[in-house]
Amino acid sequence: MDSDSKPGFIERLTSLLLREPEDREQLLEILHSAYERNLMDADALTIIEGALAASDTRVTDVMIPRAQMDVVDIDDPMTEILPFVIEAAHSRFPVVNGDRDNVLGILLAKDLLRTHVEESFDLRDWLRPAVFIPESKRLNVLLREFRVSRNHMAIVVNEYGGVAGLVTIEDVLEQIVGDIEDEYDFDEAHDNIRLDSAGRYRVKARTEIEDFNAAFSTSFSDEEFDTVGGLVLRHLGRVPKRNETLEIDGMRFQVLRADSRRLYTLLVDPPKPKPAAGQDALA
Repeated sequence: MDSDSKPGFIERLTSLLLREPEDREQLLEILHSAYERNLMDADALTIIEGALAASDTRVTDVMIPRAQMDVVDIDDPMTEILPFVIEAAHSRFPVVNGDRDNVLGILLAKDLLRTHVEESFDLRDWLRPAVFIPESKRLNVLLREFRVSRNHMAIVVNEYGGVAGLVTIEDVLEQIVGDIEDEYDFDEAHDNIRLDSAGRYRVKARTEIEDFNAAFSTSFSDEEFDTVGGLVLRHLGRVPKRNETLEIDGMRFQVLRADSRRLYTLLVDPPKPKPAAGQDALA
């Protein structure tokens, strides 16, 4: 058969879809069948599955919780705000007035460049309106609203009107296409383990067990898995959810970034120093 007469990707996929699936499970079976027949690659299948799952995922499942929000207080002096923004390395920050429930607006980090050319810079003049959404909102709806409004961040509120957390367009897209890293994300091998301002360690899931053991003086085996992510997945037997915590051999892990398919980043508490010989007996 001449190569020009072979059916293309769209024709072959359409042929499969003509089976008219009756529910989502049958649709996924057809899509997996298309993948097994090399009609689509693994990335395409993952994105389609993520898009389908977005309609069943609530904002509360992917948001950054209130306690972990990096916020700027409107009354803080600029000498404190600038170093904080540089260290946090976000592009947007909620600005509050004393309490995290009192969000005044959103600060774009790039607007702080004006402090170098405007002597009378007033932070209040450069706040963008904050968008508030309920915890129950579905991700597919939120993504559509982000696209229409061109907002990149929303403040999540609970049923009592209090701030429960925040969600960004990146958080939503990562549920569909997987991890998205920008120029501010650390990705060099030597930077897989990083100490944050709170005294905890941010560890990439792909960090090799050997490197983790060297950094924390632990002795996890790398016979069954090569990475810290593999260690956590093996311990739980499933992909953990964001903010889920677990303890393995005395080390406390908290999931910082994860989606329905993959684990990306963990927060690790520094190991407690072992008491010197005889110290317990003297206590």
